[in-house]
Order: sequence, then structure tokens, then C-alpha cells
Amino acid sequence: MESSLSTNLHGKRGLVVGIANASSIAAGCARAFVAAGASIAATYLNEKSLPYVRPVTEALGCTLLLPCDVRIPGQLEAAFARIGTEWGELDFLLHAIAFAPADDLHGRVVDCSAAGFGLAMDVSCHSFLRMARLAEPLMAKGGSLLTVTFYGSERVVAHYNLMGPVKAALESAVRYTAAELGPKQIRANAISPGPISTRAASGIAHFDELLAAEAAAAPEHQLVDIEDVGALAAFLVSDGARRITGTIIPVDGGQHVIA
Repeated sequence: MESSLSTNLHGKRGLVVGIANASSIAAGCARAFVAAGASIAATYLNEKSLPYVRPVTEALGCTLLLPCDVRIPGQLEAAFARIGTEWGELDFLLHAIAFAPADDLHGRVVDCSAAGFGLAMDVSCHSFLRMARLAEPLMAKGGSLLTVTFYGSERVVAHYNLMGPVKAALESAVRYTAAELGPKQIRANAISPGPISTRAASGIAHFDELLAAEAAAAPEHQLVDIEDVGALAAFLVSDGARRITGTIIPVDGGQHVIA
């Protein structure tokens, strides 16, 4: 597949973590990576999710599709070990996973359980740090680490609840990762899309109302989609973004400038 954009990823290899189905943000990014010339490996959560993930990866010529539930000890490490064996190196990584138990997500932040808070932080934030650590030895020539956040990290968004503090922690983790791995020419950035109707987002109460409010408030009066996110992701892992690191970059039709 050839990209219609100037982003060139020919010869680059990347790992995409978080494809849930064809409509997920990670799927949009994976398509953009391949369209720009990259080869990708991908992960799937479990056997139940595999029928939704495999059609996406097969269409993209993905030859490495690996099980990865970061809650299961050893699975993440095994995925990186396989990449090390098959490829020996890695140019970029997309971390696009998040989770919070429903009871903790739908309640007040001050009421969240310690266990729910810990699990949300582990899956949604600490897993990015684990991936960065595992990717580091595979990025001997430098590389790019990406994750996905949301402006609920900075401002209170109705019904976003526990994920607000969790995404704030993720954004801070990106900045520290960028500083610590920068001397090795490994960059770290986060993409902050506006609300997108994905399966993960459906777990947020009153999400349709949030979508409508976003479209009304954004200067362009339009919602972003996974292709918009993918275009930015492909640029950020390209050599054209080699001096961009430690940043949280919105792609939201300008909504972030509106008070």
C-alpha cells in the first residue's frame, strides 16, 4: 500500500498494541503506518478478541500477531522476545490500551477503590513504561514510542471520571520517558484525539452527549476520526518528526483552544 501523504516509513518496523476491531484508534494508526510503507507486528488481548483483530492485521500483511494481556505475567515480555527473535530490532511502538473496572469508572473519582485505581493505572499507564523498557534494547539505532491520551487529563470532563487522573499520569510518564531515553535517540510522544466513537469509549457514560458537545464546540464543528489520528501517528514515528519528543499533541479540530 502506498501513502497519499509525504510521510515515508519504508524500511521501518513497528509494534501496534491495542487493536480491538477495525474501528479502533490502533487500527486506524496501523493502516496509516502500513500505507506509509512500514511493516507492523500487532497484539490481541485474548482468544475472544482474535476474530475482530485478525481481519485487520491480515489486510495489512501483518506476519506477527501476538497474544498480549498486560495483566497476565509474562505475556508482554513474551511478545517483545518474539519480536527480538524475528526482527532483532524495532523502530516504533504504539501503545493504545486503557482499562478501568466499570464500578470505579462510573462512580466518583473520590469513591474509587484502591484496587480499581491500581488496575487502571497498571493497564493504562504503567504498561507504557514497561513497553518502553522492553523496546529500549531493540531500538539501538533510535526509535519512537507513542501512546494515546485525552484532554480529560487536564480538564474535568463529565463522566470521564477515573480515567482523568490515569491519563494525566500517562502524559507525565511520556515526558519522563522522553527525557530518560532521549540520549539514545528514542522519542516519546502522546496523541490526544478528540472523542471518537470506539468500543472502548462506549464504556463511558453519556458518551453520545460528549460527541455532540465536542462537534458543537470545536472551531471546525467536526469530529475527528481514526484516520486523522493515524495520519498524525505515522508522521510522529517518521524521520520527519525526529526532533519532536516529550509532547502531548492534540488532534481535535481545534477544540482544545476553546474555553
